[in-house]
Amino acid sequence: MAKLILTQEVTGLGAPGDVVEVKDGYARNYLLPRGYAQTWTKGGEKDVERMRAARKAREIATVEEAQQIAEKLQAQPVKISVKTGESGRLFGTVGAAQVAEAVEAAGLGAIDRRTVEIPERIKAVGSYTATVKLHADVTAALQLQVIPAK
Repeated sequence: MAKLILTQEVTGLGAPGDVVEVKDGYARNYLLPRGYAQTWTKGGEKDVERMRAARKAREIATVEEAQQIAEKLQAQPVKISVKTGESGRLFGTVGAAQVAEAVEAAGLGAIDRRTVEIPERIKAVGSYTATVKLHADVTAALQLQVIPAK
């Protein structure tokens, strides 16, 4: 078993700053190469406190506030305008950062791109659903409409 400090949110495992124990192969082949974690050391404990403080500053304070934001996000679809080819395929894909920017541009508030999960790669024009983890107990289903840029 490998003891690691998570540097990014890993679904089903933990949040940045959490100290976790995982199997060696999972750590060596997945978490460490992708930068999701770093090996645990005594000096790394300082990093853990720094990450927790940064996460607390970004986190939405109360469950009620998170539920209000979730209701706003679920009320209307968010339109994302992207460059497309003639067949409607995108040049690249739509990522979490673009979704977060589109939510803010739509006037629905600012969300952290790290809280956005897109279950399938968005490579074509159409309607998609993404999830936004607003609080430990609150997630919102966000409707996305990807449209071609004019």
